[in-house]
Amino acid sequence: MPRATLHQRHDSLERALQLFWRKGFHATSLKDLERALDMRPGSIYATFGSKDRLFQEALERYARLALAELERTLNAHDSPLTGLAAYVRRLGGLCDQELPNSACMLVKSLLELGEREQAAWRKAEELLAGMEKRFIDRFAAAQQVGELDSRLDPSRLGRRLQAEVIGLRAFAQRDVDSAVVHDLAEDMALSLEALRIDAVSSSQ
Repeated sequence: MPRATLHQRHDSLERALQLFWRKGFHATSLKDLERALDMRPGSIYATFGSKDRLFQEALERYARLALAELERTLNAHDSPLTGLAAYVRRLGGLCDQELPNSACMLVKSLLELGEREQAAWRKAEELLAGMEKRFIDRFAAAQQVGELDSRLDPSRLGRRLQAEVIGLRAFAQRDVDSAVVHDLAEDMALSLEALRIDAVSSSQ
């Protein structure tokens, strides 16, 4: 594919992502996509195949960008638990950013999609499971370096963290002050840091 065409496709996909994230799959009409992408229906179908396939590609791009942000934060810290805490603290700024929606696009999709959109539903579930696995891997890494109690279950901790992150992002949808979201994120981060063996020892 020529570079200019590839760039145009990526730009169109990003516009579709922003639109789907803001409105959801069902509320986004073909007319909405035509305006946002500045493309005629025939061009949209020729480029992406269908609205459903375009939506799935948008989900994949959303997850890829979210995972890249998570990795950047984790890699900036030697301690796995400190890296996870730093990631949660970043989420405290959800209300300070100009996002299409503060809720997770993948979770929104799971809640919205029905039996007719099983392929897209499975895609959202698969991508969420990938994020969960990254959390689990970091808790396992914390055990390997001796900063997390070996009696704790990394899988259970990873699932709990994902549930807390989902809850925080949903809470940020409410009409609340940004400082409230920051405080909640800080509490979540402190609870992660408190799992460190050296933190537990110093508190006793």
